[in-house]
Amino acid sequence: MQLKLPRSLAQGRELVPYSADPAALQPGHRIRVLIDGDEAFPAMLAAIARARRHVHLETYIVRADRTGRTFADALSERARSGVQVRLLYDGFGAFPLSSAYLADLRRAGVETLEYRPVRRRRRRWTWKRWLRRDHRKILVVDGEIGFVGGINIADDYASRSSGGLGWRDTHASIQGPLVSDLEEMFRTTWHDAGGAPYPAFPPEASESVAVPGSELAAAVGSDLVGRRGMIRRHLVHAIRSARHHVYIANAYFVPDRALRRALRRAARRGVDVALIVPGKSDVRSVQWAGERTYTGLLRDGVRVNLWVGSHMHAKTVAIDDTWASIGSYNLDYISLFWNMEVVVEIVGPETPVRLREQFERDLAHCQALDYATWRRRSWWRRLRSWFFYRFRRFL
Repeated sequence: MQLKLPRSLAQGRELVPYSADPAALQPGHRIRVLIDGDEAFPAMLAAIARARRHVHLETYIVRADRTGRTFADALSERARSGVQVRLLYDGFGAFPLSSAYLADLRRAGVETLEYRPVRRRRRRWTWKRWLRRDHRKILVVDGEIGFVGGINIADDYASRSSGGLGWRDTHASIQGPLVSDLEEMFRTTWHDAGGAPYPAFPPEASESVAVPGSELAAAVGSDLVGRRGMIRRHLVHAIRSARHHVYIANAYFVPDRALRRALRRAARRGVDVALIVPGKSDVRSVQWAGERTYTGLLRDGVRVNLWVGSHMHAKTVAIDDTWASIGSYNLDYISLFWNMEVVVEIVGPETPVRLREQFERDLAHCQALDYATWRRRSWWRRLRSWFFYRFRRFL
C-alpha cells in the first residue's frame, strides 16, 4: 500500500512501514509539543479565551485546586459570553470533586457531565463498570485547535515554583484535519455518558484546514467497542519497523508479552531501545508489578532508566526521528483492557525529532539500571514484584 506524501514530508524517508494503518494518516497538521503544565496550561487557557463557538474539555481528573479554579474561571467566562462549553470528567479519577465547584460552573452556563459516577443509586455495580474509566485528556476549541496528552487539570502538573508538584508530562496542541476526529470522540462519549444531545458541527464551521509543510497524523482511540488494544497494536507495529532507536517515556509500565517481545527483538537486532519510567510512582503497586519485566528487557539490551525526583507521568514514543505518539495511553493492563484512551500518531520529520531530543534531555534526570546489579536485588524486592505482577490486570 502506498501513501502519497507532500515532497516536503517525504524527503527520501520510507514512512509507510511505521504506521499500522497508513490510510488513516491525514496530511496537513501543525503540532506543538508542550512540556509539563508550565507550557500546556497557558496554551490551553489561551485557546479557551479565544473561543467563539464551543469549548469541549474531557479529562480523567479535575480538581478544585488552584489550577482547577483557573480553568473553571476561563470556562465560565466563555459560557457567560454565549460560547457552548461542556466539561466531561471521570467519576473515579475526579472523585471527590467539590459540589460547590460544579455549581459555580453550572451557574455560569457550563454543561458538566460525570462519566460513570462512583456514587450512583439504583444501578448494580460490576467489575466492568468499575474498571472501565474515561482516561482521555481532550480539549477541542471551535474545531480549530485540539489538545491531547497526559496532563490532567490539577496542581500536580504545575511547577513547584508556582505551588504545584512539578510532575513531568507531555501534551500537544494540534491544528489540522484530525481536530474534527477529536471532536467526534468527545461528542460520542458525551452522548454515551448521558449528556444532553447536541448536533455535530458542520464542516464549514471548522477551520481545521491543512497547514502547508506540516505533518501526517491520526487520532487513535481505544475502548471496549471493537477497538480494545488498537493503540497497543499500532505501537507494536511501529517498534517492529524501527531501525535506529525506540525511545519510550511512560508513567505506568507493565507491558504485556507482545510488547515486551517487540522491544527485546528490536534491541537484539541493534536498535537503541530505551525506556524512562518512574523511579517512585504515585501508584506503587503498578511500579512493583512493572519491575517484574525489567530482567528480561535488560538482559536483551533494552536500557531502563528510572526518573528521579517528581513523578514521571508522560506517555510518549519516538522512533527513528520519523514516527511518534503522544497521548493518554499507559503501557499497563488497565489501559490495554479497560480504559478509554486516545493517542495522536504522528509521521513526519518534526515532532518525532522534538520528542527524541526531549527524551535525551530527560535522561539527565534519570538513574540507569544495570543488568548485573538488577539481578542482585534483594529477595524481598523480587517477591514483592512477583506478587503484584499476579494482579497486573487490575492495578
